[in-house]
Amino acid sequence: MSFDPIPYDLLGAFKYFLVVFGSAMLIAVVVCLIVGTLTRGAKGFTGVFRGIFDFFVQITHVSCRRIWSLTVLTIREALRQKILFVFIIFAVLFMFAGWFLSGAADRPDLQVQSYIDFVLKAISWLVIPIMLLLACWSLPEDIKKRTIHTVVTKPAYRIEIVMGRMLGFTLLGSAILVVMGTIGYIWINRQVPETAQYKLVSKVPVYGEIVFTDREGALTKTGLNVGDIWDFRSYIEGATKARAIYKFTGIDESDAIDDKLVLESSFEAFRTHKGNMEKGGILYQFIFVNEDKNLRVPSRPLINKEYSDNVLEVKRKLKYDNPEGKGEGDAGTEIDIFDDVVDKDGNLTVEVQCLEAGQLLGMARPDLFVRTPDRAFLAGYSKAVFGIWLPMVLVIMLGVTISCFVKGPVAILTTLTIVLVGFMSKEYMTEILSGQMQASGAIEAWYRLITHMNSQTALPDGPVKFIIEIVDAGIINFLWLCQQVIPNFGIFSNMREYVIKGFDVSWNAALLPGIITTAAYILPCLIVSFYSLKLRELEAK
Repeated sequence: MSFDPIPYDLLGAFKYFLVVFGSAMLIAVVVCLIVGTLTRGAKGFTGVFRGIFDFFVQITHVSCRRIWSLTVLTIREALRQKILFVFIIFAVLFMFAGWFLSGAADRPDLQVQSYIDFVLKAISWLVIPIMLLLACWSLPEDIKKRTIHTVVTKPAYRIEIVMGRMLGFTLLGSAILVVMGTIGYIWINRQVPETAQYKLVSKVPVYGEIVFTDREGALTKTGLNVGDIWDFRSYIEGATKARAIYKFTGIDESDAIDDKLVLESSFEAFRTHKGNMEKGGILYQFIFVNEDKNLRVPSRPLINKEYSDNVLEVKRKLKYDNPEGKGEGDAGTEIDIFDDVVDKDGNLTVEVQCLEAGQLLGMARPDLFVRTPDRAFLAGYSKAVFGIWLPMVLVIMLGVTISCFVKGPVAILTTLTIVLVGFMSKEYMTEILSGQMQASGAIEAWYRLITHMNSQTALPDGPVKFIIEIVDAGIINFLWLCQQVIPNFGIFSNMREYVIKGFDVSWNAALLPGIITTAAYILPCLIVSFYSLKLRELEAK
């Protein structure tokens, strides 16, 4: 894979949420107290506390019956707006998609990837924008037409109105998503030819940690850099002591497939000379190491086939040929890969060696994994559809929240801006705020561009430098605030990438971050929606 599935730090994320959310609430309360005291004196001071207490009163006295009634009303209003016409667009796309995708790739694996990618993108690009429009337009339109008066005059709390809207749009979007997801799954299975059906799987990998050794055998954190701008992979030099050492944990007999240990790799070659091109790749070798038993078991020489998966199946029982006289046992001794190579703690150490002089082999942590028994394609596909449901719910919550204090068109533009920034600019914002980017300030960058000054030259001392630093500091602080408020929608697209590449969606690296991100916005959205709707004059247009 071209990305590294890193386990999610749940405890760290929870602490960070408490700090950010608690700080924001504390600042909001302090500001309201100051404004209330300055404008209305003691009455304003007590009024702020009364308003805070009112939220907790309403949230503890909500009625499930009233919320469900408002939910049903929301669904009926959405259906009257012909929302189900989206299925016509969906049907047209799938009627003619096979014509354009059938010859998109000659390789079966790429053909399957194009089908899966099309289905998941079509579903997300139809469902999410439709729900965004509904969530942003519904409440302002009811206020404009004064139809909401039939609700607010009833014994219904403001928080129940908000929850009914959110729940109604969520149920309607979920139903549409289930129908589209089911049709998409059937379409994929029908479109994929019989010869490529074996690619419709959900591989369950076990990843390890990786370290390197240089050409002299000394340990290093990274390998060689061959000049790529993208430093995702490091390279080891062939026919030297350079190695990439993978250490897997938690390996046992249950990870075997047909009583075999299966290793799958996708290394990248860098050639310093042409070599023998007829082989189809450069030679490399795995060495299974058990340091406790001083055991080193080399595999047969393998040919690295780029842009495809290289699979090595190691039989559990194998003959151990030990010509150098190292390790336990004599030459020809039979060993058990799980009992003798995997240590007592379930750790498996695999060294990767490039065998050809003058050639380099590149790899990253996800480029080698232990392949455990596969799951059905439906398992990974369902999780990818769930990865569309999560941002849909988040968009609905944001749309309803913003529509509580602005009109429909403004709510649509605001919500759409947040979604686009969360999808496309979150990593860029992180790179700027981390200080890794040179001349990251906007004003400083413009000054250097106008004066033709490169990023390595320091700004001249004087009032110009002082003004640039002050303004850029304010912009950076505002950007930091936006980073805390705007959700990272990019984590949801990772679920689609897993399924496209034929992997089961990881719980710790993909599903859990998406669920936590969506859940983290529930309480802030309810609070903002409640006070916005409470302070809004519903009797006005």
